Amino acid sequence: MTKKQKQKLSGSKPGTEAGQRVTRVVTEFDPNGIEVMHHRTVDTLALMLRSGAITPAMHAAGRDFQAAFTFACFDSMPRVNLNLMGRSPSPAHDVYSLSDRQLAARERVARAIDALGGHGSPAGSCVWHVVGMQTSVREWALRQGWGGRPVRQESAQGILVAALGVLAKHFGIRESGVRRCA
Repeated sequence: MTKKQKQKLSGSKPGTEAGQRVTRVVTEFDPNGIEVMHHRTVDTLALMLRSGAITPAMHAAGRDFQAAFTFACFDSMPRVNLNLMGRSPSPAHDVYSLSDRQLAARERVARAIDALGGHGSPAGSCVWHVVGMQTSVREWALRQGWGGRPVRQESAQGILVAALGVLAKHFGIRESGVRRCA
């Protein structure tokens, strides 16, 4: 069965833009004929840009934050050495094993979160989880929310839009999505 036939069966459509992520649940059949469901990552920033909810500058700011977050190793799972059983810190959290560029990325993320009001603020928490950890706005609103309290999804999207606007200003990105020269 071809890829297009599998997508027709599952009701999923391929992306039309270059680099666009698939954001749907795709049902396929393995070689033995067993139905298999794959969950695709939701690219919240691209969806919001396409719908017109955010500007290109906000999108660029979100991507900058996302890149710094990833490079700073905040999105990695902690690795545990079972041979040591807690006698030594995990390499993922050992700041002495990080490169200078990774430490600079951590500082960049910390400054951005501070500009948003800190981790305890709605904007800081939303950007950390939705843009950095790449959870959906809905998941953040229901599970994390602000201060551990659930937030309505519409309010959560508004918090994210406002936070991306602040990030665009913080990173010095113009409305066209181009960074201003220093």
